[in-house]
Amino acid sequence: MTAANWAPGELRLIDAAGELRIAARRADGSLARQVPIWVVCAGDQVYVRTWYRRDTGWYGRVRDTGRAAVEVPGLRAAVTVHDVGAGPERTRIDAAYRAKYGRYGDSAVGPMVTDAAAATTLRLGPERRSA
Repeated sequence: MTAANWAPGELRLIDAAGELRIAARRADGSLARQVPIWVVCAGDQVYVRTWYRRDTGWYGRVRDTGRAAVEVPGLRAAVTVHDVGAGPERTRIDAAYRAKYGRYGDSAVGPMVTDAAAATTLRLGPERRSA
């Protein structure tokens, strides 16, 4: 399998979802328990973060394996996971979190746009089977 770009319809479904359910893919191919997390689209890319970095939680497992399964209403996908940290896209990703989740107030979205949270940014890319 190779990494690919999200289709426009997939991006719309992900962007419209309040949460994305993510499960790390284990070495044997099985999936860990799904966890609901906030997700944003910035341009044609999909990003997730944790406001509280834990190597033993979903974040650590997904980052370490580099593979996961995600689900939003209308879409299930196998994904590759890329640790991008607080890279050059940070401003756009922070803005996407504020735009999408700002309605919950600064006490909710504020922790997601801190330096510590930005350092946990992961980019999710769909896995596509090559012909």
